[in-house]
Amino acid sequence: MSKKSFGSGYFGEWIEDEFGLPAYRYTCDQINDPKAIIPLNEKLRSNIEHLHQVGNDRLVGVASNFGYVQVRQDEGCPKFLNDYDPEQNQFAGGFGYLVDGENLLNTFFSGNGDSFDRIFGIGYFRKIVKGYNLSVDQVIFAPYGDDPLLISQVTISNNTEQSKNLRWIEYWGCKMFQFSVLAYYTAFGKKDLSLMNKKRREFSSKFSHEFSLIDNSGLFEAKHFQGRKSVNKKEAPKPVFESKESPKTFLVSLNGPIRDFSTNGFDFFGKGGVEFPDGVKGTLPSNLDTVDDKSAMIVEQQVYLKPKESRTLYFAYGYLPKGIYLDQVLKDYKNEIYNQWDYSAESWKRNIIKLSIPKEAWVERETIWHNYYLRSAMTYDDYFNEHILSQGHVYQYIMGTQIAARDPLQHILPFIFCEPKIVKEIIRYILKTVKEDGEIPYGVTGNGMIIPLPFFPSDLELWLLWVTSEYILATRDKEFLEEVISTYPLYGKEANTSAVLKILILCFNHFTEITGTGKHGLQRLSTGDWNDGAVMGYVPEEKHEEVRTHGESILNTTMAIYVLNKFADLLSIIKNYDMVDKVIKYAESLKKAVKAQWNGQWFKRAWFNDDLGWIGDEILWLEPQPWAIIGDAVDNDWIPVLKNNIDKLLRYSSKIGARLLSKDIDLMKREVGMRVNGGIWPSINGTLIWALSCVKSEMAWDEWKKNTLAFHAKAFPDIWYGIWSGPDTYNSDLSIYHGQTHFFEYLVTGDPKDNKIMLEDPFGINWTDFPVMNLHPHAWPLYNITHLIGAKFTKKGIKFSPSLPKEKYSVSSPILGFKKTEEGYSGWYAPLIEGNWKVALNLNSDELKQLVSLEVNDSEKDINIEKDQIVFYGRSKLNEPLRWKLKKS
Repeated sequence: MSKKSFGSGYFGEWIEDEFGLPAYRYTCDQINDPKAIIPLNEKLRSNIEHLHQVGNDRLVGVASNFGYVQVRQDEGCPKFLNDYDPEQNQFAGGFGYLVDGENLLNTFFSGNGDSFDRIFGIGYFRKIVKGYNLSVDQVIFAPYGDDPLLISQVTISNNTEQSKNLRWIEYWGCKMFQFSVLAYYTAFGKKDLSLMNKKRREFSSKFSHEFSLIDNSGLFEAKHFQGRKSVNKKEAPKPVFESKESPKTFLVSLNGPIRDFSTNGFDFFGKGGVEFPDGVKGTLPSNLDTVDDKSAMIVEQQVYLKPKESRTLYFAYGYLPKGIYLDQVLKDYKNEIYNQWDYSAESWKRNIIKLSIPKEAWVERETIWHNYYLRSAMTYDDYFNEHILSQGHVYQYIMGTQIAARDPLQHILPFIFCEPKIVKEIIRYILKTVKEDGEIPYGVTGNGMIIPLPFFPSDLELWLLWVTSEYILATRDKEFLEEVISTYPLYGKEANTSAVLKILILCFNHFTEITGTGKHGLQRLSTGDWNDGAVMGYVPEEKHEEVRTHGESILNTTMAIYVLNKFADLLSIIKNYDMVDKVIKYAESLKKAVKAQWNGQWFKRAWFNDDLGWIGDEILWLEPQPWAIIGDAVDNDWIPVLKNNIDKLLRYSSKIGARLLSKDIDLMKREVGMRVNGGIWPSINGTLIWALSCVKSEMAWDEWKKNTLAFHAKAFPDIWYGIWSGPDTYNSDLSIYHGQTHFFEYLVTGDPKDNKIMLEDPFGINWTDFPVMNLHPHAWPLYNITHLIGAKFTKKGIKFSPSLPKEKYSVSSPILGFKKTEEGYSGWYAPLIEGNWKVALNLNSDELKQLVSLEVNDSEKDINIEKDQIVFYGRSKLNEPLRWKLKKS
């Protein structure tokens, strides 16, 4: 048996597929292998189910190791179009049956087949089933781009010496499942999360189904909310928690007529269930009269195969956005279906940011995979009329929330370097939520509904100011600041419009004047900053309001020092010098205030009030420390002390990245070593990698590796999540469940004390209930690539201070590139506008002495050294990057 690729873990192995892209061959028999089991709420999802993401810019297919696929789309309200509810014979879809007389091959995994291969690929889920000298190779893939559908590509092979008349039956469900936050609130209030799915399914049952036949090629399904009065189409859209509208869905054969069909999934599966459905034993009834929860879309094609012959069938399953007709969606696929999978695979190779290191192939594999997982999580919100990258994970798929506003802004950071269009869409999305006074709401739920939670974080405006500034400095897209957009509630009499720059200044004013500073000159805390548990779950409830009024956050303060200086750079390039002075003056006052909170070992974490005082004096909290370094708020003689304490107290004992706290906190209502009570957070460790790249290159690279999927799989091979995707937090070495993500220990111990913790938890869910598809562990490793090469956009161009401790490597993206070889350094810069740019390369004195020649856009230039850095200028044009090359002797 060949050795597995590094980072494969127990459940399969990383491979390179036929397109030259990374893929994960999943080999675990989860039904019979006890290692597949994880502790979770089994009323929500099976404890042996492992999930992969199959998506494009419009929808997300959640693919199960059992072979089915649930399709999430967000127009109307975030939902699955096809529920998985085995008790009601609802099995989602994305699988089918090859019928040869009494012999049956099924692409739903039952653990009983002769052979069943599963591959989790970039944009696809592949299942290869063999038996009775026949084989089925089914690929469910999401076409690259913005089309609202999945393709089921089914290749059937006759490996016998006789001709075969076969039947292929394709199944997709159509009972939707809205991620209603109201259902979550109801279940949480009654301390019984099983009520959540029950309530969501009861709501879905209020819709009737109407089917029609599509030119003998498939089925069309529409839903109608029962008892609903006629809708005034001229009425302005209103935010809702639950939508009484649902898009029309379709299942169409793309390369041949269907023979028979059924719209009654309940009867089709019958007593035989998903393994041996009653419906395969005879002719499908070709009925269109199912109207209730029994509904499904099931179509059959006849397949005649000669000996050793194969044939490929193609089906499209999807939905119709408002104003879009089926012919518009299917036109390209009916004409060019045979090369669509190849086209999608090739498209995923473009417009990405990638790190390549000789003899460490896993690094490039991981960055390519992260690019895919990050972008393929995107959906479209038809209330805001923008695409969105929600946090996914338990927040979206269990709670039904798109929280917090800071998260999509973090997710788009890598796209600054490869997909500016996506960056602007998500910035617009957040801008459209900004209130009249400049406050950004915590999050969104349903269709355009501001989420009613008692969280008023004081950091949200910072993320918008930072990401927008970074985007414009990188791309030089200053025109974006003049763009006029709608502001919340977007529609009706209260709707308004404003220019992007005006909203940014409004947010700055809210941050500095309404939130403002406290008695120590530090930015005020409100109900929390990044850390929702800094107040909720830590401060006694009777003190919440006082802390909200008087508390101060060192995390917000250190972050603001950097962000506001970046915002000042943005204001400088548009020559708004009065605002520049105001912003810099405020940032300098914060820097002075934060330096006063250095305790000789690290920076404190927060001030609550006169009774509770400071936190973070005796325990090292990680969150503010990296931003202090990034924002240059740490005196030079403090840096070695801070760096060593972070390494010794937070990094040394962990194989998968620094933990949040040097020790657990008894007062915090969180399990030890889990979540904010000392857990490991990729989003915080991303800032740590950035900070360490400024002061200790070897440690930065080590931390980057520790936060990768590959290193998690190496350290904890028997935990399935963390191999190809993961949660937003892992349990640290403070927990006896190190390497896993949060779950209530009551699930394992049965101890009444642990049950009390579960019942008092502010969320009431296990992170293991949906432990993958969080975007932070995919976004931050990509963004941190730019920190390893020290890329910093300036008012006049770009500066590199490479710290990656490797002799050879390359970083490539559409906006910038950087390459180090034995011969020297080279790179490019390609902003969105033409211009003459200043490039600075900061190197040590020994390297500077070795450089003998400089080429800029193929022209020889003199080497100009200013304060340990080479400085030169060069011009870029549209589609013609500024290219440069420095050669060593």
